[in-house]
Amino acid sequence: MPPDKKTLEAYTIFTPTNDPFDFKPLFDDVPSSIPELVKVVQGLYLHIFWAERYGYRIPKPREAEVNLRTIRARITALLALDKSFLLNARPLEKRLLGNCRDFSQLMAMMLRLKGIPARARCGFGTYFLPEHYEDHWLTEYWDDTSNRWVQVDSQLDEFQQKALKLDFDPLDIPHGQFVLAGDAWRMCRVSATNPDDFGIFEWHGMNFIAGNVWRDLLSLKLVELLPWDDWDILHQPFYKWPKVKINMLDDAARLTLSPDISPSTVECFIEDNELFAPPSLYLK
Repeated sequence: MPPDKKTLEAYTIFTPTNDPFDFKPLFDDVPSSIPELVKVVQGLYLHIFWAERYGYRIPKPREAEVNLRTIRARITALLALDKSFLLNARPLEKRLLGNCRDFSQLMAMMLRLKGIPARARCGFGTYFLPEHYEDHWLTEYWDDTSNRWVQVDSQLDEFQQKALKLDFDPLDIPHGQFVLAGDAWRMCRVSATNPDDFGIFEWHGMNFIAGNVWRDLLSLKLVELLPWDDWDILHQPFYKWPKVKINMLDDAARLTLSPDISPSTVECFIEDNELFAPPSLYLK
């Protein structure tokens, strides 16, 4: 059953995390087509873990750009690098450093500016390393023509597609190529999948998967956390978690997989389960 009109409209609004505020006029001429929007994102951002593969050595002070949380802060930083038209592709050194979360957040923001329901999603990509679920974010937008949420990975430009030897279109990710955090949690809880297969670098396991469930849950409320935001029981080994809190994660994972979930539904869930309410510093 597709989302109702009210739910879809809720994914066209902004929160302080993703609102461009007074920068909105800079995006008045943003294109409408998905391929063109993706090109705009790729022309503004440079993934911090791919930079050297493109031939750009990151100056140490610039590494902090990945900590910029809000769209407003990120656009401010973009203009500090180069005040030219935001919709023109920039040379590598003038692009803002970010990660998959930032690509997804910017893509979702521009879609909403066009009145298209969109949200960033947190989970795991299967297309980065063999037999591994890599920590990853992408964007979902509602396509009226096909009457479904379409997943688009705006990070994957031609260079990355070739390096990863992709055999699918990143503008419409096929089922199974991207695993939502809630599905990853259930795979490890119900299907006995190895949780150490999920993560990035030395960070993996049930704690990491749980953190992505929290981040995906908040993203469905239009609050995109940073990939390293965590609190409460995420600081404790999973084997020490009380059963009541594990059950709460089960409920959260199930909720994020609902096809018609709305920001208000997430808000009500968090009111009843304060464990998932992020510290105020993560909302600024």
